[in-house]
Amino acid sequence: MRFLIVTGMSGAGKSTILHHLEDTGCQCMDNLPPLLLSQVFTLFDRVEMAPSLVVLGVDTRSGAFFDAEMLLSAIETARDKHIVSMLFLDCDSETLIDRYKETRRDHPLMKGSMTLENAIAKERDMLQPLRERADILLSSGGYRAKDLCAKLDGMLSETQNPHQLRAEIMSFGFKRGIPKESDLVFDVRFLPNPYYIKEIRAYTGLEAPVREYVLQKEETKVFLQHLYSLIDYLLPLYQNEGKRRLVISIGCTGGAHRSVAISQSLYEHLLTNGYPVNITHRDIGLEEASWPFRRNAAPPQP
Repeated sequence: MRFLIVTGMSGAGKSTILHHLEDTGCQCMDNLPPLLLSQVFTLFDRVEMAPSLVVLGVDTRSGAFFDAEMLLSAIETARDKHIVSMLFLDCDSETLIDRYKETRRDHPLMKGSMTLENAIAKERDMLQPLRERADILLSSGGYRAKDLCAKLDGMLSETQNPHQLRAEIMSFGFKRGIPKESDLVFDVRFLPNPYYIKEIRAYTGLEAPVREYVLQKEETKVFLQHLYSLIDYLLPLYQNEGKRRLVISIGCTGGAHRSVAISQSLYEHLLTNGYPVNITHRDIGLEEASWPFRRNAAPPQP
């Protein structure tokens, strides 16, 4: 039987995902304490007409009954008999704060004089072991509910073999910090920077002017050959060690030009070679917003 554990940050969209999966015919249970998980797995062993997918919501709402290590232990034990995957829903702290302001609900960890910001930080620390072991990592920041559900549907359809390693490629800007979830980090700030070419500065690494500028450089071609060879060598080794998700982070200064172009190239390489792979561009929107001009903007007045 297939189980999907849905966990993650409060306010990141777990209820939206659970309602969506329930509407698609999945059997869903929410707000389960980790202590009861083993009993739920046993319960479904006794069901003759079992659903194709059972979705279980587990998070910090269970209060004193929440234990991340107990949850991980229950999942590992259940994998002896079942196919069990874990989805972790994440979101940046600023967006979570805005969502709580809109709903006027209290964060489940807010006790006494604790601020919302401190509650979010505390929960992030509590959930870090789950984030590191998640089979599917989905960040809801910037997604509408409909788009978030569509994104998940695509990721679930790609995850037919939950024990196969999935590569997660992330572009980022060093000036906003290295992603904490990174397993491998590559610094491409040694490549020529399109930011200093006025004609293409306002484009991103997703667009032809920047991609061509970065990828046609001889040093880029040599680097990509080495990068492809290294990643192709490492992925089977990580999978043999039981790792299910490998986060490969590629950084430049701002996270909009070189890192995006290189990340896209690595993504296309892995996709072409049959590896399950997702890609995220963490800082591309933030960097664009800080540029001194946009290509659609009116020219500066003399």
